[in-house]
Amino acid sequence: MVYRSAPGAALNWRKGRRSSDKNECVEVAAAGPAVLIRDSRDHAAGTLALDAAQWRTLLRSVRNGDLDGR
Repeated sequence: MVYRSAPGAALNWRKGRRSSDKNECVEVAAAGPAVLIRDSRDHAAGTLALDAAQWRTLLRSVRNGDLDGR
């Protein structure tokens, strides 16, 4: 689940619970209808914006292991 940030407020970036203190994962934030994704180690590397259908497709692919080993 991605928690929506209030309009005009700072983005509520979240990362997986399993990553604990490590910065070896991605972070996600909701911005209006988009889900934003960024590298937790390198925020300056940019942000990927996905619409709802793209986000669901990405989650399904991750859960199914379709992206393992890439």
